[in-house]
Amino acid sequence: MAAEAGTAVVDSLILLLSVFLIASAVGTFVAKVGRFPYTIALLLAGLGVSIVVAVYDVGVIEQLFARELQLSHDLILLVLLPALLFEGAATTDLERFRRNLVPILTLAVPGLLISVTLLGFVGTYAFDYTLLVSLLFASMVLPTDPVSVLALFEELGAPDRLSVLVEGESLINDGVGVVVFSTLLALLHDGASPSVLLEPGRAAEVAAELAVVSLGGLVVGLVAGYAVYSVMVNLDEQMTEIVLTIVLAYGSFVLAEHYLHVSGVIATVAAGLFIGNQGAEYAMSPRTKVSVFNTWETAAFLVNTFIFVAIGVRTPIPRLVENWQLIVAGIVLVILARAAIVYPLTALLNLRGHKTVPRSYQHVMVWGGLHASIPIALVLGLQTEAPPGVPTAELKAMVFGVAAFSLIVQGLTMGRLLSRLGIVTRTDAEELYELLVGRARAVDAALDAADRLHASGEIPSDVLEDFEAEYGREKSDLDEAIATLLQNNPELRHEQVLMGERRVLQREKGAIMDAMRSGVVSSEIGERLIEESDLKLDRIRSGESTVHKRDEGYTESWRQRAAEFGLSTDVAVEPDDRPGAED
Repeated sequence: MAAEAGTAVVDSLILLLSVFLIASAVGTFVAKVGRFPYTIALLLAGLGVSIVVAVYDVGVIEQLFARELQLSHDLILLVLLPALLFEGAATTDLERFRRNLVPILTLAVPGLLISVTLLGFVGTYAFDYTLLVSLLFASMVLPTDPVSVLALFEELGAPDRLSVLVEGESLINDGVGVVVFSTLLALLHDGASPSVLLEPGRAAEVAAELAVVSLGGLVVGLVAGYAVYSVMVNLDEQMTEIVLTIVLAYGSFVLAEHYLHVSGVIATVAAGLFIGNQGAEYAMSPRTKVSVFNTWETAAFLVNTFIFVAIGVRTPIPRLVENWQLIVAGIVLVILARAAIVYPLTALLNLRGHKTVPRSYQHVMVWGGLHASIPIALVLGLQTEAPPGVPTAELKAMVFGVAAFSLIVQGLTMGRLLSRLGIVTRTDAEELYELLVGRARAVDAALDAADRLHASGEIPSDVLEDFEAEYGREKSDLDEAIATLLQNNPELRHEQVLMGERRVLQREKGAIMDAMRSGVVSSEIGERLIEESDLKLDRIRSGESTVHKRDEGYTESWRQRAAEFGLSTDVAVEPDDRPGAED
C-alpha cells in the first residue's frame, strides 16, 4: 500500500516536471520569436502531444500525458481557478474598474443572460437539442477568459480602458455563468419541461435565485476581505501576509461555494478587488506589497502554464474530428451571440451619454471574448453530474472545439485586429516617457547603491565622487528631457499629473487613518479630512486636477477655519459647502 502511494507521488512529480519542461521549451521559443502569446503557444504544444497520442502509438507519451494528466472539474474549479481569479482581481485598478462599472456590469450580467438565451433558442435548431440542453451548452461556453488577450494587450501597450473593460467583464461573467449553469443543471435533474422557463412565477424564482447567489458571493468576498485586511493593517510581516492572502483566496471560495451555497467565483473576485486595492494601499508596506504581488503573479503564471498545457493534451482530437460539423456551427453561433450583445448594449449605453465605448473597442471586445478555463471546467463537471439523456460526449467535444478555436485563431489574430482598427496602443511620446522614467529610476537606484557602498567602506570617497559625477550628469539630462517632453505634450503631462495626484491623495488618506488609529486626531476631525480627500479624488476622476503651479487648485477647509481664528494664510478663502464649512 505504501509502495503504491509512493509510486503515485513519483508519477505525479514526473508528470509535473514534464509539463514544466514543455513550458520551458515553449518559453524559450516565445522569447526567440517575440510577440507570440505564451499561453497560446502552451496550448499548441499540448495539442501537439494530443495529436501524437491520437495518431501514433507512443507508449511512454500516452502513459505520461493521456492517462496521468487528468484535468478534472474539481481540479480546475477548486485548485486552479481561485488563484487566477484572485490574482486578476487583485491587480485590477479599482478606480478604473469603478469608472467603467456601468458597461462592465451591463455586458457581464444582462448581456450574458441575453446571449445565453439567444444561443439556447437558436441551438435547438442548429444542434437538434432540447431547449434546456441547448441553454446548458450556452451557459457553459459563453463566459469569457481573456488571459491570452490581456497578455497581448500588455505587450502591445493597449489602452488601459480597453483592458479594464475586457478583464472586468470576464471577472464578473465567470461568476454569473457558473450560477446560470448550476440553475439549468438543477432544472434538468428535476426533469423540468423547457416551458417552465416561460412561466412568470418560475422565471421570477430563477431570477431571484441568481440574484441571491450572486449578491451572497459578493457579501462573502467583501466580509472575508475586510477580515483579512483588519489583521494585515496591524501587521508588518511579509511572509505572514502572503499566507493570509492565500487563505483569503481559497477560503472565500470554499466558504461561499460549499458552506453558504453562494457564488464562490464572485466571492473570490470581490475579496481580490478589496485586498488588492484597499489592502495594498493601507495595510501593506512597500516591501510587503512587492512580495505579495510577485507571489501571486508567479502563482498565476504556474497555474496558466498547467491549465493551457493540460487543455491541449486533454483535447479529444478524435471526438473533435467526429463532431466537426457541430463544432463549426457552435463557433459561428458563439461569435454571433457575442456580437448580438456587445454592439446593441454598448450602443444603448453610448446613447445615454455615458462615457462612450468606441466602435473599435467593441470590435475587439467581440473578437477578444475568448473561452477557456470556465467552459472547460463546467463541461468536465457535466460528465459526472449530468442526468441520463444529456449528450455529454458531444457537449464536451463542442466546448473543447470552441475553446481551441477562440484561443488559437482569435487569440493569434488579435494583434492584427488592433493594428487594422487603428487603436492607438502606445504613442511615441508615451513610449519615450516610459524609457526616460525607467532609466531615471535606474540612475536613482545606482546613486543610492553607491552611497551605501561608500557608507559601508566598500568604495573610497574618490570613487564615490566619480560615480556621483557620472550618474549626476545623466540624472540632470534625464530630468531636463522629461520636463521638455511633458511641456511639449500637454495631454501626457495632464495624465501624469492626475495619476500622481491620485497616488498622493491615497497616501494622504492613509496618513489620516494612521493618525486616527493612534489617537492624534479624533474620529470626527479625521472623517472630515478624509471626506475632503474624497472630494479631491472625485475631481480627479472627472479629469480635473486640484494641483496648480501658480495658484491654489483647491482651497482646503482648514484655511477657512484658520482665518476665522485670525490666523494668516497665503490664500484668500470664502465660505463654501465643503466639509466643516459653516452655512
